[in-house]
Amino acid sequence: MISPLDLARVLEEEGYLIDEEAATTLFLALALEKPCLIEGPAGVGKTQLALALARAEKRKLIRLQCYEGLDLSKALYDWNYAKQLLRLQLAKTENWDKIKVDLFSKEFLLSRPLLESILSPEPVLLLIDELDKSDEEFESFLLELLAEFQVTIPELGTISAKTKPVVILTSNNTRDFSDALRRRCIHIYLTYPSLEREITILRSQAPELSERLTQDVCGFVARVRKLPLQKLPSVSETLDFARALKALQKVELNYGELMGTLSVLLKYPKDIAKLEERLRKWETEAQHRF
Repeated sequence: MISPLDLARVLEEEGYLIDEEAATTLFLALALEKPCLIEGPAGVGKTQLALALARAEKRKLIRLQCYEGLDLSKALYDWNYAKQLLRLQLAKTENWDKIKVDLFSKEFLLSRPLLESILSPEPVLLLIDELDKSDEEFESFLLELLAEFQVTIPELGTISAKTKPVVILTSNNTRDFSDALRRRCIHIYLTYPSLEREITILRSQAPELSERLTQDVCGFVARVRKLPLQKLPSVSETLDFARALKALQKVELNYGELMGTLSVLLKYPKDIAKLEERLRKWETEAQHRF
C-alpha cells in the first residue's frame, strides 16, 4: 500500500468502509510490520476488517478463535500420537535412543493455526479473534510470536517465520491485557459508527433498500443505542433489521409496526421488553408532533 487513502480504497472495494484515522493506524501497523490489536464492543466490524484486509492483500487467512481454556495443543501444535505409536510398533528391534529422537521430529508434528502461520511459505494473515476470551497464560505465550514472529517448541527448538505474517488480534474488552502485549502492538479502537457512516454502510451493503427506509432504520438504531441495554445492536444487526423490514414490504419505519421485528435487532428478552416499552412512548411523542 502506498498510503492510508490507498488502503481505505482497497478495503472499500472489498466491502469494508473504514474512517481515515483507523486507516492510517492500520497502514502504520502494516508498514512497521507490527501486530495490530483491534478493540471495541462486539459487532462493530473488528473481525470483518481483518477478513477484508486478507482479501485486499491477497493473503491466505489463518484464523484462531479464542475461548476460555484454549491451550497450546489447540493453538500451536500437538503430536500425532497414533502415528508415533505405529512407529514404535514397527521399530521394536531398533535402538531406543534413535527412536526417541525420531518420534519427536517434524514428521509427527501436527500444526495448529499459530504454527501454520509461521511455517507457511506464502503470505498469510493470522487472525487471533476475541483474544480477551483466553486466559493470561495463553496471552503470555503469544509474546514471543508477536515480538519476533517465531515460536519455541521444546522438542524442536525455535522456529522462525518463513514469511512474516500480518497479525491481527481482536478484543471485545471483556478483560484488559498486560502492558507487555500492548507494547508489542499497534492499536485501533472501533466503536459504533456515526449516523452518517452507518447510512453509508447500509447504502453499500444493502442497495436494494429505499433511501427513506435506510435513513429511518439508521436513525432508529442510533436512538436505540442510547438506551441502557444489555447488548447494543451491531452494524450487522442493523443490516438484518433493515432487510427484515424490506421483506415485510416496508418503505419507511413506523414505530407502531415494529412488534415481531425487534428480535432481529436485539438478542435479549429484557432488552426487547425495554425497547417495546420505550416504543410506546416514542410513538405517542411522534403523534403529538403532528
